[in-house]
Amino acid sequence: MVDPSGDGERLGDGGGSDPSADPGVTVRAAGRADLLDVLRIERDSFAEPWPYAAFESLLDAPAFLVAVGDDDNDRPLLGYVVGDVTPNHGRDIGHIKDLAVRPDARGAGIGRRLLREALVELSLSGAVVAKLEVRAGNDAARSLYRAEGFEPTRRVPRYYGDGEDALLLVTDL
Repeated sequence: MVDPSGDGERLGDGGGSDPSADPGVTVRAAGRADLLDVLRIERDSFAEPWPYAAFESLLDAPAFLVAVGDDDNDRPLLGYVVGDVTPNHGRDIGHIKDLAVRPDARGAGIGRRLLREALVELSLSGAVVAKLEVRAGNDAARSLYRAEGFEPTRRVPRYYGDGEDALLLVTDL
């Protein structure tokens, strides 16, 4: 996924089980008060994290969502996803830019739920397709994306700062 800091790979959760019936997690739009927690998760998840200003500039994006644990008052933010829409001659494109789950909350399906809800928001905002970039070697992320209908369209050589290739994945909404 696009990364203003140049890092690139943005999935900090392998997906896990389907949490759609989990009453202990709420997904809602991100707000300014969430940004420090988002930044903490970002720094815990990626070697080259996005800066605070990148998240701040995307606060109005249609699919900047956070997952909040109803029973965790000390650290309620469990994860986040950032997605926006680019107009494209009547065939608007959604872009999942960043997705991460707090390390101690991974494996419970929170990443999958965030992705699904972001895709709904992108569709409601006019996108007819969604894209994202993923590290060629990130099998967990690729498995999640494949299970959610994303298919590879091309390989982007040396996309990431460390020289790893990215796969551009796309799905119809």
